[in-house]
Amino acid sequence: MKALKLYLLKILILLFIVMAILASQGYSNSRPKELEKKLLKLISQNDNALEKTKNFIKSYLIHQLSNPIFVANVKAQNARGVTVDEIIRIDTEWKRAKRELPIHVRVMSGKCAAEVRRLVKKLSAVGETFVTDNQGAIVCQNELTEDYWQGDEPKWKNAFNNGEGGVDIGTEKLDRSSNIVLQQVSLPLIDSNEVVIGAITFGVMIDRIR
Repeated sequence: MKALKLYLLKILILLFIVMAILASQGYSNSRPKELEKKLLKLISQNDNALEKTKNFIKSYLIHQLSNPIFVANVKAQNARGVTVDEIIRIDTEWKRAKRELPIHVRVMSGKCAAEVRRLVKKLSAVGETFVTDNQGAIVCQNELTEDYWQGDEPKWKNAFNNGEGGVDIGTEKLDRSSNIVLQQVSLPLIDSNEVVIGAITFGVMIDRIR
């Protein structure tokens, strides 16, 4: 009996150590339940999306809200405290660029961009995807967007929602070059303290949803 109690005690201590290590690394099993409920409701009530698109968002995209790789990279960029004026300056250079810029390389490389590419490869209905910080500046992406700064666009404003979190589902658009119907879906990114720190936008190819 004493041996059994000692064994159980060791198991409890081991579990405590594992939980402490995970917590110290910034990982958490907790999910932003209340915000997630709010987002699910907003998705269900959205008039722009077909039911199959709503189900796809709820089944796959909503789970990226607290993706630890996205969260870590967004928090790191937020911590730099770059001003909106500086972001707009970079955005202007981005739009005028005739060649590859260092900022292009940065947002297309590293763990964050690799995670975006992994998701796109895993989800065949998802194409262009980009992660943005708390001011709407690009953190990482799998394809270069026309703009670096997304903070003045409705999709980012609705998803970030002044730090409250929200949903933006754009209108369906036909890409005539590929004959694919595209729809952008934007959701907030939330850290382990349930704080909205940025946003992520997915380009969903409606005809590829299964």
